[in-house]
Amino acid sequence: MTSDNVNGQAPKPPKLDKKKYEKELRRLQAELVAMQQWVIETGERVCLIFEGRDAAGKGSAIARITQYLNPRHAKVVALPAPTEREKTQWYFQRYTAHLPAAGEIVIFDRSWYNRAGVERVMGFCGPEEYHRFLRQAPDFERMLVDDGIRIIKYWFSVSAQEQEARFRSRSEDPMRRWKLSPMDVESISRWDDYSRAKDAMFAATDTPWARWHTVESEDKKRSRINVINDILKQIPWQRVEPTEVEIPHRPSGTDDGSLDRLDRRKYVYVDDVAAALEKDAS
Repeated sequence: MTSDNVNGQAPKPPKLDKKKYEKELRRLQAELVAMQQWVIETGERVCLIFEGRDAAGKGSAIARITQYLNPRHAKVVALPAPTEREKTQWYFQRYTAHLPAAGEIVIFDRSWYNRAGVERVMGFCGPEEYHRFLRQAPDFERMLVDDGIRIIKYWFSVSAQEQEARFRSRSEDPMRRWKLSPMDVESISRWDDYSRAKDAMFAATDTPWARWHTVESEDKKRSRINVINDILKQIPWQRVEPTEVEIPHRPSGTDDGSLDRLDRRKYVYVDDVAAALEKDAS
């Protein structure tokens, strides 16, 4: 049973050793870079779906996953609320434009499963639209898988107590306060509604071709390590030897003053405020 289904206080896992965590994170990120090279070389299409409660740690995990990846071949999709025109389209239509092409990894920071979660709980869709989604989602994903797209779905699980603590932390931090929306605050009083919606979503969409993988996220550092490790396990990648890049020698006379260039004194430079951080030579 996962944290967001447990009644009462979920046990807090032991904290990770910071140095060990950073060392393992760095190792896993290097593996992700190697995996991405395999994806590019083989033309694979990888679609990662990140879902979960508000403040469950999805965003920070995605940031660590993409930190060293080639952004030309790795994209994070976090769509805003649909426009009036998009509301009249087939529900999955606006998501299909963001699916990966050959050699790409696409991470959905929330996805078409908005309909089974926030839209259902907050009344942004009607019962008919909701039940149609639950019927169509497995078929939609089956078509993607049949076409060769690798779909891996993650649910970040967090307890009610930990979620509330993170909300309060955000409200007191001016650098992260923007993350706290009225919808987030509303989710505290609608915890049971979200629980029922999540259970119904799992029952309808946890299919053999697109299973849900639960990430326990009471501790964010632990969840980052675990989800990256699982991605590397789920994708059958192999190490590809990178093409050697030969750095040419700079031609003689380059930038030695012989080239007639603009007077640098005419440039506008930013203030060197970093000079105040210089080490004391003494």
